[in-house]
Amino acid sequence: MKSITVQELVNRFSLEVLAGATELHREITKSRVHRPGLEFVGFFDYFPQAHVQLLGRKEITYLHRLTEEERNHHIGNIVKYHPPCFIVTRSQDGLKYLKKYCEEEGIPLLRTPAATTKFQELLDGYLAKALAEEIAIHGVCVNVSGIGILLRGKSGVGKSETAHTLIRRGHRLVADDLVVLKRINPETILGTHNGKTKEFLALRSIGLINVSRLYGRSAFQEETRIVLDIELKKWEHDALNNELELEPKFSEYLDVKIPYIEIHMQPGRDVAGLVEAAANNWYLRQQGYSAAEDFMKRLENG
Repeated sequence: MKSITVQELVNRFSLEVLAGATELHREITKSRVHRPGLEFVGFFDYFPQAHVQLLGRKEITYLHRLTEEERNHHIGNIVKYHPPCFIVTRSQDGLKYLKKYCEEEGIPLLRTPAATTKFQELLDGYLAKALAEEIAIHGVCVNVSGIGILLRGKSGVGKSETAHTLIRRGHRLVADDLVVLKRINPETILGTHNGKTKEFLALRSIGLINVSRLYGRSAFQEETRIVLDIELKKWEHDALNNELELEPKFSEYLDVKIPYIEIHMQPGRDVAGLVEAAANNWYLRQQGYSAAEDFMKRLENG
């Protein structure tokens, strides 16, 4: 199971440490933030104790209005479950009682000036990516006009060269050679690099190039949602390469299905242009238009 430490949250969001400074090594394994509500009135049947606990204005105001005895009782009930950490938003103060319990139980108490809803949205997004199930595959990942595409194929087939042509046409590189795929939710795969290959593209006979240095910052993108899986194959003379496919094909990564297309390579063929056409055609399909279906209707109508 993937995990990150509380220290990584502190670093990422510049959080102030109010208590539990020696416990920042504690691990976070759940991607959803929880705002305790029913737990303050004693209902713990479904308490997600492994989640980061977020305390906004509503929660802190409620605690402030309790008597000292009630407050100690409610907070004591929550901290005994030892969640990874508590984060207080909007720079709220008057947290002496929270500091006391967190220090006693060894739970980090953190604070941010950010508004609660906005911070929860940012933190949920960060945790979803940081803790996402992932795999690494051989290929190239590009963003073509806002559409994430995975280019696959045997070594030497021309994946990186195709990506280079796309970059020169104004599109963006995400990863070359090794693509990290992350499952963000049951329908979304995110493609990114592994850090070491960031911005680099390997071209045969040329070597490594840094696309950001060569073509500007707009030539590179950190990550993209993968919506097309394109496999580049060598041209086979006896293969049927002009069939009219009404039924889409799919490949599957981390239990998420991605539309799959084969493009056959041949000298003089504008493969980058075909990738652009595939991207634009996918976009039209999302808008409800299918050229193949339109064509078949015309045939049926004479």
